[in-house]
Amino acid sequence: MAGETILIVDDNAVNLKLAKVLLVKEGYEVKTAADAEEALKSIETTKPRLILMDIQLPGMDGLELTRRLKAAPETNDIRIVALTAYAMKGDEEKAKAAGCDGYITKPLDTQALPGLIVEFLKK
Repeated sequence: MAGETILIVDDNAVNLKLAKVLLVKEGYEVKTAADAEEALKSIETTKPRLILMDIQLPGMDGLELTRRLKAAPETNDIRIVALTAYAMKGDEEKAKAAGCDGYITKPLDTQALPGLIVEFLKK
């Protein structure tokens, strides 16, 4: 699975950097975006195989961006994994209802993340 393109969408610079470093180390091509608009621009130039999508984003939130991507024929095959630091009862169900293929809570588990990515890419 190494060599696949992954887009990380998160407005927290520390989370972006941590996830990017971990995934680049595993051999993935990693793009980053701090908000939904930046993510859409990135997808126009390089379609990722998987997106790690923060739920709480400034402007358009991650669930709305997920719904838009899953509704468009040219992007509906991208695997999207929701990320949230404020996990509340029902959040995972909301993420899956919006079209997310998986759900990870923050802080990121640096040991588990690479294995989780492999599993999400296999699905």
